[in-house]
Amino acid sequence: MAVIGITDEGETEDMGVARLNLDDQEYEFPVIVGSEGEVAIQSHALRSLTGAITLDPGYGNTGSCRSAITFIDGEQGILRYRGYPIEQLAEEASFVEVCYLLIYGELPNEEELEDFRARLRRHTLIHEDMKKFFEAYPPTAHPMAILSSMISSLATFYSEEEDVDLHVVRLIAKLPTIASFSYKKSIGQPFVYPQNDLGYAENFLNMMFSVPCEDYEPPPVLARALNMLLILHADHEQNCSTSTVRMVGSSGASLFAAISAGIDALSGPLHGGANQQVIEMLEAIRDSGDDFSEFVGRAKDRNDPFRLMGFGHRVYKNFDPRASILKGAADEVLAELGVDDPLLEIARSLEDVALRDQFFVDRKLYPNVDFYSGIIYRAMGLPTNMFTVMFALGRLPGWLAHWKEMSVDPDNRINRPRQIYTGAGARDYLPLADR
Repeated sequence: MAVIGITDEGETEDMGVARLNLDDQEYEFPVIVGSEGEVAIQSHALRSLTGAITLDPGYGNTGSCRSAITFIDGEQGILRYRGYPIEQLAEEASFVEVCYLLIYGELPNEEELEDFRARLRRHTLIHEDMKKFFEAYPPTAHPMAILSSMISSLATFYSEEEDVDLHVVRLIAKLPTIASFSYKKSIGQPFVYPQNDLGYAENFLNMMFSVPCEDYEPPPVLARALNMLLILHADHEQNCSTSTVRMVGSSGASLFAAISAGIDALSGPLHGGANQQVIEMLEAIRDSGDDFSEFVGRAKDRNDPFRLMGFGHRVYKNFDPRASILKGAADEVLAELGVDDPLLEIARSLEDVALRDQFFVDRKLYPNVDFYSGIIYRAMGLPTNMFTVMFALGRLPGWLAHWKEMSVDPDNRINRPRQIYTGAGARDYLPLADR
């Protein structure tokens, strides 16, 4: 039986080597350090040298790439895009600025920002023939499924030979149009075309909520909240959907195919669907007719499968910095709109419990970004099946940035994880009559 021991040497940027002892044979592997002190053992030669592989279900301790886009320190509650604290970007930047920052590496100057905005405005429309695709979907089609299909279909309208930056602009400009058309299709209303004299958030709200027979002016409080939500969701390092975009892109598939795959990954309830689960939980509490405190008690019972959705986070062991920002935005939206919604009252009660109850405090089960984003989307008047679509709108620039970074990385190769086989050993085929 193999006995494995790993040690590392040195404490500077040149960390030396890690030694692995396997079956009385010692092997050395380089140790590398990121710009924020993250340490990694470079193990790509492990199998060729030893015949062994590492087993890491869910890749929780596996670095699949080097990236200069986003830094997260889950212990300290730190999130930075290209070095900029998320708190500063959420409070002071526009989503379009953050798109530029993530994709091109630096904040734009005034001329660059105006040029970028002008390019986005030129590409907000989708081809008129694509409207026929919407007509074919049933009214019950989930907007995320429509979104993924429509993004994949863009590859049939635009050549892969065209400039990648043009495709990047097209996706950022067209995704809100496609998303709003998906919503309008689901409620049987006519499509509302982009209005390019509006800002990015205002334009989306107009396409979502205006109708031809009425005047609609996007409430500034909703535009501010949406701008903030999009920024807070713009990137989150190597999460499931971003890793999916990189994996699909590693095969040489088109940018449209990779983004479509990212949308599909995001649609899962354990990823982008978490804020939808928050609202569904609140609905279940309301429909039970019981006081919310019964559900809090169930959440504390380790033998009860019930869990409070929207509390705690896999990455953040202290607090989710995005949730701290969104709490203020949620308070502002609810106060200014004067929303009277029993679900939001239940949410406020649960929030108060989580912030004060020692059980939740000790376990650092604070309300996370999904909890507050679900509340804000509900207050905006969005149906729950659109919540994940909103997540996709925000996450798009992160996906694009990672796809671009991956495509020019000299170390990039087609992703091909290994496995530990646990099935039957070699056996002979038996004719049907002999089985």
